[in-house]
Amino acid sequence: MSIERTEVVVVGAGQAGVAMSEHLTERGIPHVVLERARIAEQWRTGRWDSLVANGPVWHDRFPGLEFDLEPNGFAPKEQVADYFAAYAAKFGAPVRCGVEVTAVRKNDGRPGFRVETSEGTIDARYVVAATGPFQRPVFPPIVPADAGVSQMHSAAYRNPQQLPAGAVLVVGAGSSGVQIAEELRSSGREVYLSVGPHDRPPRRYRDRDFVWWLGVLGKWDAAAPPQGAEHVTIAVSGANGGHTVDFRELAATGVQLLGMTASYDRGTMTFASDLRTNVENGDANYLAVLDEADEHVRRNGLDLPEEPGARVLGPDPACLTDPVLELDLAAAGVTTIIWATGYAPDYRWLRIDAFDDRGRPQHQRGVSAEPGVYFLGLPWQSRRGSSFIWGVWHDAKYIADQISIQRGYLAYDAATEGPPDEFERPVDEPGSTRGPNSLLTSTGGA
Repeated sequence: MSIERTEVVVVGAGQAGVAMSEHLTERGIPHVVLERARIAEQWRTGRWDSLVANGPVWHDRFPGLEFDLEPNGFAPKEQVADYFAAYAAKFGAPVRCGVEVTAVRKNDGRPGFRVETSEGTIDARYVVAATGPFQRPVFPPIVPADAGVSQMHSAAYRNPQQLPAGAVLVVGAGSSGVQIAEELRSSGREVYLSVGPHDRPPRRYRDRDFVWWLGVLGKWDAAAPPQGAEHVTIAVSGANGGHTVDFRELAATGVQLLGMTASYDRGTMTFASDLRTNVENGDANYLAVLDEADEHVRRNGLDLPEEPGARVLGPDPACLTDPVLELDLAAAGVTTIIWATGYAPDYRWLRIDAFDDRGRPQHQRGVSAEPGVYFLGLPWQSRRGSSFIWGVWHDAKYIADQISIQRGYLAYDAATEGPPDEFERPVDEPGSTRGPNSLLTSTGGA
């Protein structure tokens, strides 16, 4: 059976893979993008129905294409997925949908990697793992499966009608947990929300969105997270036109706030006594951003309207002054627990020595510890902005530059040491099954 050869295999056709393909295409580097489902499939089917992007469309986009929305709007998930499909079509990205990568191994005694897929084997000089951070839902083993309560990760939640009748406990108060809790409460459900440490930036302040403030204050370009910050969630919402998350207001709507989930025993959940601390630390983070914004306005003489009301915090709800530390699930009518507890990496298909003992990639700005392998779409890959749509585009540009640099060294070797190796052979010669720039539009899953 013949083996296809190409310069670069990009695994994943989400926002990271599409961005990577654009930069490789601009540099004339032969490549294929392999996607087991459809372009941007996680946006379509991997989240709840009402999800919108967390940043306004004037900011959270690629440079080469605008959304068909009002600039300060927040794109619904289907529109985000359509955007990336249109972007890929715009430059003829060589995406092959319905192709699952099952294993990548370093070639023995020769350059490159052997990429095993559901449709055959590809030899590639370089591999870019563009599968992003949302790979394996983290499902804490706190409540046993036979506890008599329905449990799901936020990745499996779609809408309130999906859940059995009864109250809901949402564990985790980042963007996902807060938006799900708000949606459930608006649908008439009794909702409990377990709140851990978090940052709580203002959605808008002085007529500017927080993404603008992070930009002018230089926070997007922070090159490494402060100690522990890679694990701190950000409570901010793009739902309903975008709004600042205020846990006091959330409690006023009837959501019962709880501290961090600690344990479960015979039908009773226990919670840490840290709710007040977590909420007050979030308030401090919020007020600190306002302070920096005000100082930026003063120092630069900007004509932006003052907003003194933004500093007014509401009264402490009863859940702060008299926190609930134990909850009998049956007595409270809780029939569902939604774990909004994030994701862990899953690179089991990438059989190389470039991971730490927790399975996290070892890399420098996406350049792997294994030469020839690159990572893209990771949180804090090069800066704070790496997790956002616009940030991954810039990270992809850097990786494309690194691949170009390595190809330059190889070109020198080829010019001084003899005939080109197998990767420099045109892919339409015998031994190749498909050209690197073919576009397969099937959307079947693998």
